[in-house]
Amino acid sequence: MSEISEFFTALDPDLISKVASNNENQLVNLCRMNSAENGFPDLEGIDIAIIGVKEARQASGNEACQLAPDHVRAALYPLFTGSFSPRLADLGNIEAGHSINDTYYALSAVVDHLVRKNIVPFIIGGSQDLTYAQFLGYKNLEQTINVVSVDNAFDLGTPNEEMSHKNYLGKIILHQPNYLFNYSNIGYQTYLVDPVSLDMMTKLYFDVYRLGQVRNHVEETEPVLRQADMISFDMGALKHSEAPALPWPSPNGFYAEEACQMMRYAGMSDKLSSIGLYEINPEFDQNSKTSLLAAQMIWCFMEGFYQRKNDFPNRSSSEYLRFHVVLQDEKYQINFYKSKKSDRWWMEIPYPPNKDLKFERHTLIPCSYKDYELAAKNEIPDRWWQTYQKLY
Repeated sequence: MSEISEFFTALDPDLISKVASNNENQLVNLCRMNSAENGFPDLEGIDIAIIGVKEARQASGNEACQLAPDHVRAALYPLFTGSFSPRLADLGNIEAGHSINDTYYALSAVVDHLVRKNIVPFIIGGSQDLTYAQFLGYKNLEQTINVVSVDNAFDLGTPNEEMSHKNYLGKIILHQPNYLFNYSNIGYQTYLVDPVSLDMMTKLYFDVYRLGQVRNHVEETEPVLRQADMISFDMGALKHSEAPALPWPSPNGFYAEEACQMMRYAGMSDKLSSIGLYEINPEFDQNSKTSLLAAQMIWCFMEGFYQRKNDFPNRSSSEYLRFHVVLQDEKYQINFYKSKKSDRWWMEIPYPPNKDLKFERHTLIPCSYKDYELAAKNEIPDRWWQTYQKLY
């Protein structure tokens, strides 16, 4: 019996019978499930663990998002596997605790346990304040981490506000001890963001990408997602026509195909160790459209996961092409690395000799060919400059 089993309730037998199938290529038959009949699944050899969290007390106006996990499962498990055969477990649901902090504790403990076992927890919320608990799961891992959210706003709030799904990021930034190295937002919409918050992001050297920036070049989100240790995906980042299961409709946002592509990029990242999908409210859904999309996003994540290349650069390896660029009259020098295996790019930030080693893992950062082109034109890539500023 796993030491985290006490945090979970088994899956509803009606749900299991609903998705049951005799076809061995459907996910339902390739997943070890926490059931009343079989008990908590053995995690030996598992790569990805599905976790439902039925918590939404801090999501004013969207409390029914606590019902989402089983709706998404009902859409996920009938899907076929494609070219991959996942080593997948469904651990069941974390029920809302006596207090909100009980729920946060349970989720953070589960994330900590799974990350240490090299199992990627895929969290189905629940409300997005659970991102804070997801973040707390890294507290004892003795490293600084990068957080990426796909969201139409920043969810900063003010320091004295009670925790909610609208201010969890502010709580993460202010957490002590601080083990957040970088935060990136993908898909914010300017008219939904306080200019003061945008200015704060700039001062903290965080990476934020407007919806319009990435809609036309979704492939440019790949390096951002490749840099993440954890990802939080708010389904409100999608157009309401694509994902109607929210009480606050937005006419603008990502299309379903773009969301699936980003999830595939996330799965392909060798660095990513946890991911959460939040804010789906089944009471507002139309013909289960949002649950079906969420299921397909999870499927795309798994497809990407089983295409991981394990090609994070070794600076002296012959498996990488190295390009040395000198900028601005030799004031800055950037080494670029291109993987021969995947054609992905990284760039190197020189490590300050007076810094301790805790930031060293952030000195090789993912980038794209466009960053190399900029440097070749004597322009410093934004990604490189922001990390350089944080280190120096």
